[in-house]
Amino acid sequence: MFLRKLRNRSGSTSVQIISKERGKYKVVKTIGSSSNAQKIEKLEYLGKQEIDRISAQGKLFISKNDAFVEQLFEQMGNASIKTVGPEIIFGKIYDSIGFNAVKEDLFRHLVIARLAFPLSKLKTAEYLYRFQGVQLNIDTIYRFLDKLNSRIKPQVEQISFEHTRKVLQGDISIVFYDMTTLYFEASDEDDLRKAGFSKDGKHQNPQIFLGLLVGLGGYAIGYDIFEGNIYEGHTLIPFIEKIASKFNLDKPVIVADSGLLSKSNIAALEAKDYEYILGARLKNESEQVKKKVLARKLSDGEMIKVPKSDDTRLLITYTNNRATKDAHNRKKGLQRLEKRIKSGKLTKSNINNKGYNKYLKMEGDVSIEIDYEKYYQDNVWDGLKGYLTNTRLSDKQVVENYKNLFHIERAFRMSKTDLRIRPIYHRLRHRIEAHICIAFAAYSVYKELERVLYKEKSEISLRKAAELTQNMYSVTYTLPDSKHTKTKLLKMDDEQAELYQIIEKNF
Repeated sequence: MFLRKLRNRSGSTSVQIISKERGKYKVVKTIGSSSNAQKIEKLEYLGKQEIDRISAQGKLFISKNDAFVEQLFEQMGNASIKTVGPEIIFGKIYDSIGFNAVKEDLFRHLVIARLAFPLSKLKTAEYLYRFQGVQLNIDTIYRFLDKLNSRIKPQVEQISFEHTRKVLQGDISIVFYDMTTLYFEASDEDDLRKAGFSKDGKHQNPQIFLGLLVGLGGYAIGYDIFEGNIYEGHTLIPFIEKIASKFNLDKPVIVADSGLLSKSNIAALEAKDYEYILGARLKNESEQVKKKVLARKLSDGEMIKVPKSDDTRLLITYTNNRATKDAHNRKKGLQRLEKRIKSGKLTKSNINNKGYNKYLKMEGDVSIEIDYEKYYQDNVWDGLKGYLTNTRLSDKQVVENYKNLFHIERAFRMSKTDLRIRPIYHRLRHRIEAHICIAFAAYSVYKELERVLYKEKSEISLRKAAELTQNMYSVTYTLPDSKHTKTKLLKMDDEQAELYQIIEKNF
């Protein structure tokens, strides 16, 4: 290597480091240029220092291969590098479940985006362009949503059901049903979005009910939406009949919480020959039954049985952990009431049986007070849990199956947090239904990822897996001689590599 001073047309002089390879000269680096003699001398001095530094380290791109690598990277731009994690992780699971049978690329994009970057539709369009190179106008997405529910929902549900049946090896003899509320940011109501009792605590926001049916382990079967002011107990029979007819279910055992316990629901289930396991409201039982329940002092893990009819029995269990939790929750509820009384925010309308308001009472015509005697009397119920069933399952099996309801509660929690199904910003019914259809498909993919992570005994959580996909990149380059374009995955860190290997092994 040597220094060269090159006279430029402008009159300035450039100082360059030159190398010679196979009889050809190559500019390794231009140190700078100037018209001032003293500055040129300084550039020459800096050039010599640079030659010494490069020679000492031996890292200058002077070989043919190094020159090629340097040239390659100089030609690369932002478009050459893409985020491919969501597609190679969630996309493979999406295909393995069978959703690739939905011949709509946009549905695929929206489901995978919901898993990796659960954003608004506008932000999703930006994500698809910036990270996937997919250019979509937001109006294109909305037009697709307008037709999605009528055209795609039945197929999505069928695919999800078949996958659940495969995972459960055909055993869909027990199903779990529950409902939750999804609120809207807009304040206006319509035929679907109604103000009602909100499980999210958003009582002032219009909402809808989402009913979800899952099998053992929380694997999705089907869903439906209902008006926001409906009584959730009225949804059970129509929903079960609709799903049973659609998938030809042979009278599975229905497991649901106490919110769906009503005489009309029980009568309808029995009239249609369904077996059920329902959470019981012990305090609403007859005085005779309550006396039987409280007559025995149960120890931790003990169970008693109270016959209700020839075919129906009430099971009651007691656990110390539940007793501690019940006492803690009652105390917190009492403290909230005491705080609200001090603030003067409670009125006569607050005296009802909703939650801990049952501890309120009127003193005179205007004073609202807490009925502490009623509060302390309730401690006899701490730790007790009731189950009403007409099944032929053993008492232990009834309790164990009811405990599986936590899977559906977890499904709602995952949908609301990880997949951010709410709040919903759409106003039109068919777009609301389309949004939930996308989230339902995303949940099925999420559950399958959870299954294989558990199977492989991985410590990677679902949320962590989604984060890992966001930083998995590929680089696209063109070979200078053959002009062939190739794409390579960039080196992953240990957790990314583990996740990638699990997906490659199982799908």
